[in-house]
Amino acid sequence: MFGAQIRLFRLAGFNVNLDVSWIFIALLISWTLATGYFPTFYPDLDAATYWSMGIVGAMGLFLSIVLHELSHSIVARRFDIPISGITLFIFGGVAQLEKEPPTPRAEFMMAIAGPIASYVLAGGFYLIGAAALAAGLPETVSGVARYLALINLILATFNMVPAFPLDGGRVYRAWLWGRTGDMNEATRRASRVGQAFGLGLIALGVFSLFSGNLIAGIWWGLIGLFLNTASRASYTQLQTHQLLKAEPVSRFMTANPLTVPAGITLRKLVDDHIYGSFHETFPVMEGDRLVGSIGVADLRDIARDNWERLQVREVMHPVSSLNSIHTTESGEAALKLMRESGNARLLVLRDGKLAGIVALRDIMRLIRLKEELGPRAGGIAGKGL
Repeated sequence: MFGAQIRLFRLAGFNVNLDVSWIFIALLISWTLATGYFPTFYPDLDAATYWSMGIVGAMGLFLSIVLHELSHSIVARRFDIPISGITLFIFGGVAQLEKEPPTPRAEFMMAIAGPIASYVLAGGFYLIGAAALAAGLPETVSGVARYLALINLILATFNMVPAFPLDGGRVYRAWLWGRTGDMNEATRRASRVGQAFGLGLIALGVFSLFSGNLIAGIWWGLIGLFLNTASRASYTQLQTHQLLKAEPVSRFMTANPLTVPAGITLRKLVDDHIYGSFHETFPVMEGDRLVGSIGVADLRDIARDNWERLQVREVMHPVSSLNSIHTTESGEAALKLMRESGNARLLVLRDGKLAGIVALRDIMRLIRLKEELGPRAGGIAGKGL
């Protein structure tokens, strides 16, 4: 979902990150407020004042979104749901859950926390604006406060639309989950509503474009496209999570993979093993003992003149928790390790000895086969690298 990110700070124990796309939206919001919103409601001010109000308004929106997502995160922590961080991006913010809520109640409480926080912020900013007017402060102060009250009200209300994965969609999923006892079915139904709502916003965007409202049309279309895509992806992600959680790595690893001795040269590795088998990664053995792994990517930055001199043991990656996993671990654990370590292939161990090797494409193959055979099929993973 995200591109390059900037870590800003920690708040209440959570990392707050900024996707670079937020910089674009912050500039756009500041410009819109400074040239459109504030001049309309507060005429006859100078340009510098409008821009100051626009920048402060954008900063207030930033703070509001962070507090909205922080509310989700704090409640999630109370239910022992790990949160990897809070990220602001072009369409708002997200608290990045590392696993799904364990119960419908946990889902409901976590989902409703964000909109409640936004409604509280809306009320708070409204009171600040009223107090500023009563105290005779410049109308710029009350103007920004009233804008932030309005935008938080809109943020909370829009998020309560029962379109998954919006907060309202998660509340709807929690209700369906509690009613049916089936999280997968609840997610499927909530996801359909999210997709339909996304298509509705796309249609609204097209209508706005033909009505001459270019900016609104583009934004409604983009938001609709995002929601439609996100709702589909959320359901697919849940299916993948449930599928891989139930399957041990041994189910789809390649057993007895080709290995290479630690003492051979890189030239021999390339000529006899890589070109000879067309495999990209090899476990490295020191006699009968597994000592590491080596792959094509490890050779790219090594001058070919050194291939005759360097041995595999000098270039390999030693066995570690970053490139190995036990046979009893789940496919979900393997996928998570691949994502965190950047290794698309992992050594699979049994009692400290090499049992096989698993590649990302093996996991994807398992997912595809399971989807084709249906949820009741036992499934069997493809082999090979």
